[in-house]
Amino acid sequence: MSVQGRRALSPAFPETRGDCRGFTLIELITATVIIGVLAVAAIPLAHNAFQREKELDLRRALRLLRTAIDEHKKFVVENKIDVDEDTYSYPEKLEDLVKGIEYKDKKNKTRVVKFLRRIPPDPISGSDDWGLRSYQDKLGSRSWGGQNVWDVYCDSDKKALDGTYYRDW
Repeated sequence: MSVQGRRALSPAFPETRGDCRGFTLIELITATVIIGVLAVAAIPLAHNAFQREKELDLRRALRLLRTAIDEHKKFVVENKIDVDEDTYSYPEKLEDLVKGIEYKDKKNKTRVVKFLRRIPPDPISGSDDWGLRSYQDKLGSRSWGGQNVWDVYCDSDKKALDGTYYRDW
């Protein structure tokens, strides 16, 4: 049997006009347009997912820092450690949470308790600089008095996905 005869009988070689196979120009353009539309629709979704992840990281970092500040105050008050009166038992600087507090235990041995391993970076700005508030600052103030660290906030003027400012978190 000749090659032409086998092609006519075999399902592997469907009968076509001539020996031309492939896609037409219209099929290629249609497929390209569909892929393009799907890609354009996926870009904002990917951006929102990336932004949402940064916001979750910011919430975690703020919770970590605020918990460490509260633990510092609680430890100072419970162990009756002498600190400067202006600090109201809060750390003087954010770095004091990493450096720790030196105190004497019941056996009169000098110990150091640390509240953080490191200061987490601000995920929105990407820096290690946080906005700070002291206990003596006016509520809502964005300038730090420098007496102590009572609260931390993101020092960014950007808005979150929910429309609030990161600095208000």
